[in-house]
Amino acid sequence: MVTSDMKKGFTLLEIILATVILGLGLGTILLSVSNSQRMMMRSTYQETVQEVMNLGEMAYPLSDVADEDDLDVGETKATELWDMISKEKLTSSQEDKFYGYTWERECINKNDDEEIKRLGGLYRVKITVRWGDRYRGHGESESYFAFWRKPQ
Repeated sequence: MVTSDMKKGFTLLEIILATVILGLGLGTILLSVSNSQRMMMRSTYQETVQEVMNLGEMAYPLSDVADEDDLDVGETKATELWDMISKEKLTSSQEDKFYGYTWERECINKNDDEEIKRLGGLYRVKITVRWGDRYRGHGESESYFAFWRKPQ
């Protein structure tokens, strides 16, 4: 017969099961926190990318281009774009924010007369912002396309 004195604790099986359940719960929470941090960083990068794209458009507006040979703009640092459009100097936090970001614009179909004719005289322009350490394989980029037509 089992007395109440013998039933005063948890069995090894109960402790192992509780530990496994607790571990799975903590692992799931840590994974969720990690994914949330990654999404927050990605959101910050995307916000900065949009700002750099806007800086590039203000420094080199497509509406001011008169000839298709002027569509291409080489890779330009975001801080240089800022200097081109603003009389104000960047603050140190802005410099840190834009560090490593570059902007570039290139005409994709400049030498493809068939495609330009098919598009009704439109030139496809690719605008790219790059950031990160490309030389170590950690570079990222975001691109979008715009269309340009030669002024009459």
